Amino acid sequence: MITELPVADQMFPGFRLLDVATSGTTIRLRTGGSGPPLLLLHGYPQTHALWHKIAPRLSRRFTVVAADLRGYGDSGKPETTHDHAPYSKRAMAQDMAEAMSLLGHDRFLVCGHDRGARVAHRLALDHASRVDKLAVLDIAPTREMYRDTTDRFARAYWHWFFLITPAPFPERMIGADPDDYWLKKCGAGAAGLKPFSPEALSDYLRCFRDPRMIHASCEDYRAAATIDIAHDDADGARKLACPLLVLWGKNGVIESCFDALALWRERATDVRGHALPGGHYLAEEVPKLVADALEQFF
Repeated sequence: MITELPVADQMFPGFRLLDVATSGTTIRLRTGGSGPPLLLLHGYPQTHALWHKIAPRLSRRFTVVAADLRGYGDSGKPETTHDHAPYSKRAMAQDMAEAMSLLGHDRFLVCGHDRGARVAHRLALDHASRVDKLAVLDIAPTREMYRDTTDRFARAYWHWFFLITPAPFPERMIGADPDDYWLKKCGAGAAGLKPFSPEALSDYLRCFRDPRMIHASCEDYRAAATIDIAHDDADGARKLACPLLVLWGKNGVIESCFDALALWRERATDVRGHALPGGHYLAEEVPKLVADALEQFF
């Protein structure tokens, strides 16, 4: 079932705002434009508002779908289980596969940032016949990042290890002042808070004040460190078959701690990409460069 909602902002001019009911939850998304369908997936601790600087441009060439992941933004936040399966990337990818079907898109392109890129990776594995091309922003594969963790990486991505501690410890600490946590966590890069427009930042903070989103986002990370790695291991030698574009920030942690292209070549057969002159939040810090790269690739 699809429910159309009134639009109360101007971040995505001409886009429709929808709730799409999947078998597992409800996904809040925006869609607009014409041409080949392109699914955009945000990262932690954000919402689909992440794409507001590039989605209008992309909509001139693509039918853009920008969605909130389950547990984030205004999407549903299902109850979890002891093995964190409801927040596995497999479950989150299934939401997106179903949502795209309900929107009438049998085959599509995908771009994900951060956690959304991890969902997109699983989507392209589990639904390989439907994903024509995949782009990921500022990540290396989850399993390999845990495998190759160094002291430098652990200090830079401390939240990876804090958020996976058993509930409700991180939830209570974050919930004591979610705005302060969000601003300090996301403003810690070289660009500070400058990448975030006031309207998008307001949306991020509004959603992150919900204790259910704080809990769900912790579950996302708990799943990443457990069941997601088990799913990766079960894939064996299977690699992504679709073309993969990898973009990362020259000023970020991926650049300083990992060889992103080498790690992705462990997981995909057709890999290309390069660093962009920015930090982690590329779609907001250097939107023109990201849009240029996506248009050329897709």
